[in-house]
Amino acid sequence: MNTTTTAMQQVDSRPLTSNQKSLIGLTVVGNISEFFDLFLIGFVIHLLMKTPGWDLTGWEIGMIGAASGVGTVLGAVIWGRLADRFGRRNSFIGCIIVLVVFTAVTLTIQPGQWELLSLYRIGVCIGVGGLNITSIPFVQEFVPAKQRGLLSGLTSVFIPLGIFLGSLATKFLGEPFGWKGLIALGCLPILLIAWAATVPESPRFLASRGKINEAKKAYAWALKMPEDQVGSLPVFEKNTKSTSYGIIFSKYPKELLIVSAGSFCFILGAFTVQSWGQTILGESFKFDTNAVAYMFMAVSLADLLGRLGSAWISDHIGRRKTMLIWGGLGGVGCLIAAFSTKIATSFGEDSFHAAGIVFFIGILIAMAFGDGAFGILNAFGAEQFPNEARSTGVGLGYGIGASAKIFGPYLVGAMIGGGKPTPEVVFLPFMIFAVLLFVGGFIYMQAKETAGKQLEQIE
Repeated sequence: MNTTTTAMQQVDSRPLTSNQKSLIGLTVVGNISEFFDLFLIGFVIHLLMKTPGWDLTGWEIGMIGAASGVGTVLGAVIWGRLADRFGRRNSFIGCIIVLVVFTAVTLTIQPGQWELLSLYRIGVCIGVGGLNITSIPFVQEFVPAKQRGLLSGLTSVFIPLGIFLGSLATKFLGEPFGWKGLIALGCLPILLIAWAATVPESPRFLASRGKINEAKKAYAWALKMPEDQVGSLPVFEKNTKSTSYGIIFSKYPKELLIVSAGSFCFILGAFTVQSWGQTILGESFKFDTNAVAYMFMAVSLADLLGRLGSAWISDHIGRRKTMLIWGGLGGVGCLIAAFSTKIATSFGEDSFHAAGIVFFIGILIAMAFGDGAFGILNAFGAEQFPNEARSTGVGLGYGIGASAKIFGPYLVGAMIGGGKPTPEVVFLPFMIFAVLLFVGGFIYMQAKETAGKQLEQIE
C-alpha cells in the first residue's frame, strides 16, 4: 500500500461498498420517520376535527402545529451539540428513542385534551428535530467528496415518502383504527435501533477524539478492507469536549447567519403546508378526506423528486446555484397558491373546487422546489462548519431557522381564530412564503461553495 495515501483518498477513489450503502439506508429510513410523523399529525388533526369530543378551533390547531415547531427547534439545537459531544451514531439512536417514547405517551390522551397533545408533540419533535441534523454529518464523514452532495442529500431526499405513507395510512387505516391507531404507527422506528447497532461511529468524529485505532476500524468497515490497509488519517487537535454555542457565535458568525436565515426562509412556507395543507384543502376548498389523501400522495412524489433533483444537481452546478434556482421556483408555486384564493372570493362558493385545484397546483410546485431544496439545504449548511463544530453549527443554525415551524402554523391559526378555515386566509401567508423563498435563494448565494471538496479542504 502507498503509505502516502490517506483514508479519505481511499474513500474518494473507490466505489461505494455495501456497508456505506447500509449506513445511507439507515439514515434514509430514519428520516422518513420524521416526515411520517409530521404529516401523520396533520392527517390526525383532520380526523380530530370530525371526532366527537374534540371540536378543535383554528387557534387550537395552530397551537398544536406550533408545539411541533417548538420541539423541532429544541431538538435540532440540542442534538446537534450532543452529536459533537457523544458521536453521530449515539445521538441518532437517542433521537429515535425520544421520538418513540413520546409518541407512545400520546396514546394516553383523552378527547378534548389538546393542551396535552401539544405538550407531547413538543417531546416527539425534540426527537424528530435531531434526526436530520445527526444523520447528515454521519453520512458526510463516510462518503466520497465528489458524491457527497447527492449521498448526504439522500438522507433528506426520501423524507417525503413519509407524506405518502401518511396518506396511505389515513386512507386505509384512518377509519377502522381512528386517530390513536395512526399515532401508534409512529412507534415503528424503534426497530431501527437494531440496524444502527451494526454501524460504527463516524471515523472523523473518532479521530477528532484521538481514537485513531477506532477511526481506522470504522474506515475499514466502510471500505470493507483489512484495518492494516487503511491509509493515514489527518492529525486533529484532540477534542474531548463539545464545541460550545459561544464558539459558533464568535468564530463562525457568517456561516451561522446564512444557515439560520436561509433555513427560516425555506422552512416557513413548507412546514405550514405540511401542517395546514390537509385542513385547508378539506375545510376551505371542500375536498373530502380521500381526495386530500390522494392529493398529498402527489405532493409527496413532487417533493421527493425535487429533493432528489437538488441533491443530484448540486454536485454538478454547485450548491449555491441550486439553492437560488429551487428558491425561485418554490416562490412561484407559493404565488400560484396565494392567487387561487382570488378565484374563490371573486366567484363565490361555486368556484371553490376550481380554486382548490389551483391551490393544489401551487402547493405542489412550492413543495417540489421550496421544500425540495432540503435535498441539499442541511447538507450544504453542515459543510459550512469544520469537523469539530459540524453538528453543533448546523444544529444551532437550523434550530434558529426552524423557529419558522412555530410562526407559520401559528400565523395561519391566528388568522382563522375561533372559526373554520376559509379561502380568504390563504392569500397573505402564501404571499409572505413566496417572498421569503426568493430571499432564501439569495442568502445561500453568500455561502462558501463546497461542491467536490473534501471536508478537510473547506475553509
